[in-house]
Amino acid sequence: MKTLKFIDMTLRAADSTRGKELTFKEKLEIARSLDRLRADTIELAPIFDSRANQLANKTIASMVATRISAAVDIAAGNIEETWESIRSAKKPKLNLLVPVSPVQMEYTCHKKAPAMLALIAETVKKSRFYCENVEFSAVDATRAEKEFLIQAIQTAVDNGANKITLCDTAGVMLPDDFGAFVSFVKSKVEALDEIELYVEISNSLGMALACAAAAIAHGAVGVKCTAIEGGYPTMEQLAHFIEVKGNELDLQTGVRVTELHRVVGQIEKILVPEEEEESRFNNMTLGDIANVCLDKNDEIGEVVKVVRQLGYDLSDEDNARVYEAFQRVAAKKHFVGTKELDAIVATAAMEVPSTYRIQNYVINSGNVITATANILLERNGEAIRGLGIGDGPIDAAFQAIEQVIGHHYELDDFQIQTVTEGRDAMGSALVKLRAGGRVYSGHGISTDIIGAAIRAYISALNKIVYEGV
Repeated sequence: MKTLKFIDMTLRAADSTRGKELTFKEKLEIARSLDRLRADTIELAPIFDSRANQLANKTIASMVATRISAAVDIAAGNIEETWESIRSAKKPKLNLLVPVSPVQMEYTCHKKAPAMLALIAETVKKSRFYCENVEFSAVDATRAEKEFLIQAIQTAVDNGANKITLCDTAGVMLPDDFGAFVSFVKSKVEALDEIELYVEISNSLGMALACAAAAIAHGAVGVKCTAIEGGYPTMEQLAHFIEVKGNELDLQTGVRVTELHRVVGQIEKILVPEEEEESRFNNMTLGDIANVCLDKNDEIGEVVKVVRQLGYDLSDEDNARVYEAFQRVAAKKHFVGTKELDAIVATAAMEVPSTYRIQNYVINSGNVITATANILLERNGEAIRGLGIGDGPIDAAFQAIEQVIGHHYELDDFQIQTVTEGRDAMGSALVKLRAGGRVYSGHGISTDIIGAAIRAYISALNKIVYEGV
């Protein structure tokens, strides 16, 4: 079965989508979120000699495991600077954005066809000197003169490009036409039998997904997409396409589909302006959602109703997990508000199967005794107890868990914070464990902050075990 490659352009397209440049922090948050999905590539915007953009690229390249592709505007020619900004990535790639239609060549590069071919040869060769993986993106390819387009692609391949992208920048083609276009290019450039062919399709006619499907049927192995609506096919649309037609077309995806909805929601909160976000909730059936409060007497149906109003569309299994976590919190509080329920969903829903489950724990700590932890976990129906001594109650708890699992994982990060205010505030904990060269994060919530930390550690541990690291 073939794997369709998702090349995510969220960071490259975000500035034009929002109408303003992303902040450094926003770029890092989006990159971290995308890395969890395991798309084939995360594509970054051209840096245009901006030191701030170079720094953002360097930081992203060093912190994610996903392939990083940095776009290079051929008119800018800043190949070396772009390469320096991503060279620390585990799997770096340079993506040359090259206009190939007469209008775009004249407007962007001020060059005619012969001079453009010479520039392509020079630029691709220089990029290949720095980077093993070089992508040639034929911008506005569907409006190019066909003979020149073939020459341009062949020139790029001859000088070292090992990925080719055909762009319907204007979004003017219908699905059948685009499929025939891809087939024509493949028939004229023999090297494309060995080189990966991608497509980048504008959704100006609302047919980008259909055009992508036609391209896949004619040999494309990758599709450029975005996490949220941004003028291109979205990752969720492509994932749904694979879900429905994958068996028929012998296609699969390496993207973590179970994480997709939640990650898209996180990215949407960053990219969608607050006024647009608020407009989603104008037609609530329970009135003002901010004032909805639930207590331990509420049935699962009422809890699920509020969860849906918060914007989540969960499976029955995830709803059951959320309700179980809700009952645990509601048993210790007079009521659970929507802010707390939102945190519960983020923690309990869309998780991997629980290899380890918490049965109970006892923590002893004080300023005159050494902190100890006694934790009982369940694995495959078997109860296993661990005892730990540490520098504080949380360290002792982690030591006890490690005794149960018989392994020590490097603690890459640990954070605690309150979700709500007051004496019965709910605490949230984040634990990041490093295993096999990757970082696995887990979240936990509880009115007991030590309990939240234990749940966060188990959440991260279950992800490691699930992936067999």
